[in-house]
Amino acid sequence: MRTILAIIGIGWIVFWVGWLIAAFTAKSSQGGWGGLGGGLRVGLVIVIFVLVRVNIGSGHRAIASPLLGGIGLAVWAAGLALAVWARIYIGRNWGMPMTKREDPDLVTTGPYRLIRHPIYTGIILGVIGTALATSLYGLFAAAVMFAYFAYSARSEERFLAERFPNTFPPYKARTKMLIPFLV
Repeated sequence: MRTILAIIGIGWIVFWVGWLIAAFTAKSSQGGWGGLGGGLRVGLVIVIFVLVRVNIGSGHRAIASPLLGGIGLAVWAAGLALAVWARIYIGRNWGMPMTKREDPDLVTTGPYRLIRHPIYTGIILGVIGTALATSLYGLFAAAVMFAYFAYSARSEERFLAERFPNTFPPYKARTKMLIPFLV
């Protein structure tokens, strides 16, 4: 069980360090929203949560089930893989939640074929997987993160609807915001 927690903890650190490095390849922002602050704060909270869970001594652990730990690890890995895949597809158009990019492109391929915000979905899945492997109390953090990302997605979609009045509405009609086939 401790090995699963170490993999998840180290994995989150690598993920967020990579995310920070990738931020420097993004297009310039239009001002208003954006910046590295919000997304990095979210990442920092996740990393601290995982490290605290990993470093709790051999005493009480909220979850000691190897099966649930394995399921959590699989969900975590799938979530981070989705987020990275989406980040690769969105390329230089990527930004922290609610960032307005100068001269953006509407990306509708790869994971964006089914989900308008697959990076958010991937991070939420990563947090759910972390919670399943460490402590079900982490599901509360996933719910809060879901609400934050849903709010961010709605804000971003207003900008996209203004910027792409002919192409965004049909794209929005055929895709889901965060959960394929549901939401």
